[in-house]
Amino acid sequence: MNRPFERITVIGTGTLGAQIAMLSANAGYQVKTFDSREGAFSETMDKLGSDLRSRVDQPFIPWGRWEDCASKISHLTQLSEAIGDADLVVEAVPEDMELKRQVFRQISQHASPGAVIATNSSSIPVSRLEESSGRPERCLNIHFYMPLQGMNIADVMGGTKTQPEVLQAGISWVRTLGCVPLTVNKELLGFCFNRVWRAIKKETLSMWANGFVDFRDVDRAWMIFSNMNMGPFGLMDAIGLDVVYDIEMVYFGDSGDPSDQPPQALKDKLQRGELGVKAGKGFYTYPDPEYLNPEFLTP
Repeated sequence: MNRPFERITVIGTGTLGAQIAMLSANAGYQVKTFDSREGAFSETMDKLGSDLRSRVDQPFIPWGRWEDCASKISHLTQLSEAIGDADLVVEAVPEDMELKRQVFRQISQHASPGAVIATNSSSIPVSRLEESSGRPERCLNIHFYMPLQGMNIADVMGGTKTQPEVLQAGISWVRTLGCVPLTVNKELLGFCFNRVWRAIKKETLSMWANGFVDFRDVDRAWMIFSNMNMGPFGLMDAIGLDVVYDIEMVYFGDSGDPSDQPPQALKDKLQRGELGVKAGKGFYTYPDPEYLNPEFLTP
């Protein structure tokens, strides 16, 4: 299989950044990471591992390879060292447009002229970031889901000036990781499947926040209907409710439609520190969420 890159750098090792680094190491790439918070990668992997084991799930990368893959990733404390020789730099910082623009500018200062810059943003089109890079023709969106939990898909979308060969390189790289690329042919806020998932989030959050249904019943119905081991609220917990809120705010900022604004009840959870799996509590309590109990789906 064509390998369009050899050296990968991931900026930000939260829930998705850490998984992207692991996927790349598993596929045999040279991987470096940078995170402003020391120990972020290990902390993220510990929480992901604990969550997966509690659900008795077999991760996309077999348990026996986790330590080996993690040991091959170099964690740098200087951004210039992390980026300098990279062929592909993947930005995976929080869903804040100004922060991402700042990171794109920093990447451009240290990356080689031929390096490709990708954003793992969950909703922001790269066209809104590309000018900050100084190389808009070499920028693109590559948005992963929860690959270590088996969601091995990634949205791939170009910006206003992305060269066709750069888009194709991104698609090829996703395939080498063992993921299925979902190509977006023209710019769309939310990309491919994430836009579908967003519609589910919006509706289920509204139903819960307005007191129409218990969130557990939504998850029960989804689990039975789809044969998945968690429902929308469990999945939002896994993503991080702060991340969910930030993504919803991107849609609201784009449309200005009050119906797109995330509910106050979700913001209240954030203010209480109920961020989901990473905080030990979200809609459910972790590491043993209620939906893992066999009685959760008992008539």
